[in-house]
Amino acid sequence: MRVNSKGQVTIPAPLRTRHGIHEGDELDVVEDGETLRIVRVEASPTRGQRLVRRMRGRATTTMSTDQLLGLVRGD
Repeated sequence: MRVNSKGQVTIPAPLRTRHGIHEGDELDVVEDGETLRIVRVEASPTRGQRLVRRMRGRATTTMSTDQLLGLVRGD
């Protein structure tokens, strides 16, 4: 892994997948003696929480939840 001119590194995709790191997650670099550790900031919202936050308030229908589910289920 190489540090670019902006001080950035790329975490390889297999490691991001294995550790559940997604776009928008907050990470900290922690000095541990002579070692640097990358740790997730616990206050980071989950991927689902970020999605809900983005979608909240965007509905443009007057249908109830039951009516929408009826459409989706084909009732």
